[in-house]
Amino acid sequence: MRSRLRILVWRGGWVLVALLVCRGALLAAPVKVRFTEGMARGFLVLSDSKRNRIASGDFLQLPHDGGIKSEVVLHFKDGSLHDETAVFSQQREFVLKSYHLVQKGPAFAMDMDASFDRATGKYLVKTKDHKDGHEKVSEGKIDAPSDVYNGMVPTAVKNLPAGARETVHMIAFTPAPRVIELEMSPAGEDPVLIGDLKKGAARYLLKPKLGMLRIPAALMGRTPPDQHLWIINSEVPAFVRFDGPLAPDGPVWSIELTSPVWTK
Repeated sequence: MRSRLRILVWRGGWVLVALLVCRGALLAAPVKVRFTEGMARGFLVLSDSKRNRIASGDFLQLPHDGGIKSEVVLHFKDGSLHDETAVFSQQREFVLKSYHLVQKGPAFAMDMDASFDRATGKYLVKTKDHKDGHEKVSEGKIDAPSDVYNGMVPTAVKNLPAGARETVHMIAFTPAPRVIELEMSPAGEDPVLIGDLKKGAARYLLKPKLGMLRIPAALMGRTPPDQHLWIINSEVPAFVRFDGPLAPDGPVWSIELTSPVWTK
């Protein structure tokens, strides 16, 4: 009986999500371009909550069809892979054009290959359960607001005026795609060292907003945790660090920039 009640509550909760999404779509406000993106490359490390390095990878960015193609690739020590690609335009405002996420290996609860294309509104999600090997394919159309920023949240935050907050949207692949709000708000400044130079990194709180779904989600144990993003804002904004899960129900990990280390 309790299990059936939980299912009914969860299904009812997603009805509320649909209502909230419709409301959010009307209030969509894409982030205005203050700093245009271009060719860039950075080297990344991923650490667990104990600061142990569990993955290494790259941030790659290139001009693509009049816009920008941005990709984050993380190779885990256990053989897992996280590969996230966003293609976006930057004429006055940032607009996500397409998105592709690949996650596979024991670091994740399941293997997933998810994609979304704004021009057609189509999404495609392929999953494979690690326990029984069951594969599932889900496809269809989703009405995405103009301020959906999967794979480009750091870019959006870098373009916020100092001290400003903004609410945008994300497509959460759970694995079925759900549009949720993400509130980005300043939460203080933390000191960092770059060599011998001391800098201040602005810390932003990234808070998924579930609205009326918060109570049903909590009953199901699936309330997403808050996330944090650090940006150096002086003169030219730069990404420093991200703390948060890479997948629904996943642990909080840290992504940071690193430098090559010379070997003998």
